[in-house]
Amino acid sequence: MYQVRLHGRGGQGVVTAAEMLSVAAFMEGHFAQAFPSFGSERTGAPVVAFARIDEKEIRLHEPIDEPDVVLVQDPTLLEQVDVFAGLRPQGYLLINSEHTIEELGLTEAVSALPAGHAKTVPATRFAIEKIGRPLPGAAMLAGYAAMTGNLKLESVQAAYSERFGGKIAEANAEVARLAYEFLTCDR
Repeated sequence: MYQVRLHGRGGQGVVTAAEMLSVAAFMEGHFAQAFPSFGSERTGAPVVAFARIDEKEIRLHEPIDEPDVVLVQDPTLLEQVDVFAGLRPQGYLLINSEHTIEELGLTEAVSALPAGHAKTVPATRFAIEKIGRPLPGAAMLAGYAAMTGNLKLESVQAAYSERFGGKIAEANAEVARLAYEFLTCDR
């Protein structure tokens, strides 16, 4: 079973991103589930959402304490929440930021992860450019796909198309493409 924990703030589409991750996995023939965990349900409050992907039916429904992947949609949470808690030794970390892991001062915090398993992507910038709003979910899921190889970019795009359709789906597909290319190009 592959387990993903998404951190963000209310209004950033964290819950939607977890749902789209599960839809994309389902489209590829996997069993999947997604669910949120709310504290105070208000815009700007920290939000955590979870997704599980497996080759067999998933019966667990509790929060994910030992994720294989952590996606951080708001880098300000790095100072407020222990987003690294329980991250597996072979896990992946993707942070929505214009800055590198080194520039964020996280080199030591991620030193136990394998090379290339901790990266950043300017997901909000891509979202503002293409959607006109700071909704980084599609970029974060495409980044997940690029880093892990567990999903195809096309599945992420198709999940958004199934949920939203039209111009919103097209804009999210572009956001996803930009993030995927950002993380797969040699920089």
